[in-house]
Amino acid sequence: MIIKKIGIDLGTANTLIYLPKKGVVVNEPTVVAISIEDNKILAVGNDAKEMIGRAPDIVAVYRPMKDGVIADYRITEAMLRYFISKVLGRWRFFRPDIMVSVPAGITSTERRAVIEATVKAGAKNAYVVKEPVLAAIGAGLPINEPAGHMIIDIGGGTSEMAVISLGGIVSCSSVRVGGDKLDQAISEFIRKKHNLAIGDRTAEKIKIKLGSALPQEEESIMTIQGRGFVNGLPKTVEISSNEITEAIGEQLREIVKTAKNVLRGTPPELVADIMDRGMVLSGGGALLRNLDSLISQETGVSCRVAKDPLLCVAKGTGLALNHLEVYKKSIMSKK
Repeated sequence: MIIKKIGIDLGTANTLIYLPKKGVVVNEPTVVAISIEDNKILAVGNDAKEMIGRAPDIVAVYRPMKDGVIADYRITEAMLRYFISKVLGRWRFFRPDIMVSVPAGITSTERRAVIEATVKAGAKNAYVVKEPVLAAIGAGLPINEPAGHMIIDIGGGTSEMAVISLGGIVSCSSVRVGGDKLDQAISEFIRKKHNLAIGDRTAEKIKIKLGSALPQEEESIMTIQGRGFVNGLPKTVEISSNEITEAIGEQLREIVKTAKNVLRGTPPELVADIMDRGMVLSGGGALLRNLDSLISQETGVSCRVAKDPLLCVAKGTGLALNHLEVYKKSIMSKK
């Protein structure tokens, strides 16, 4: 089958590729490993992530996306080429139409970088659409209606919130707090409280297993290993879920504060619609326990987690590509 359309959720933490009629065919970390001596790409995605914190001096492991935008153009282009050729297989000489998600607060220069990287990686036409719009489409919200819908998309590098009506963004805001910042906060907390140094992957595992936006009556306990700061030797400590709630509290307050600012900047009629329909959470951060309850408590507006929150943006790219005429108001640019 010749693949004519590809949707890409180019995230800070993970890159997802969606094919219309097939669904998500690639879901791998946005990580690239490079040999320092000859500047050659050694691994991309899952294989590269396995090297984080374990690579020798001659290998550099990069995350080419920072806060939702391209931090290293050349590596991002090489990574996109790798993922696209992986999807196309023996049909790689065909140039498909490709739609890529970008943060709502992207600058024109950053947007141009995404388009150029996508075209050089093998696209015939490159479309870019703002992440909150794609997340709303993927979550099944009827964004072309004359009614307000609010989406909160929490990714690895950024959290994007937008009120959408008639296919366009009415009020939006973005905060550079996402899954990565939560991992950093957990690492820092454990360093200060337990004098223990842990890696990024361990922090992520702790967040997944113990993370909760609200304190829990029945605490969960996890045993972790790392390097002690006092003597530099291996050390084991036990941590509880409520400690992790405390560790990530400041970052979650930033997300809630941004959601409140978006609501304050929304016309009254649309606020009434959102009160009726509630807010929708998407992205990997939506999987954090009780985050929907925290946002509901703080804003006074009901909040629910979308179905398959991790896949919302990727699904949105596929739906938008299949119905370009319907969503043409949402597409920012094409090349």
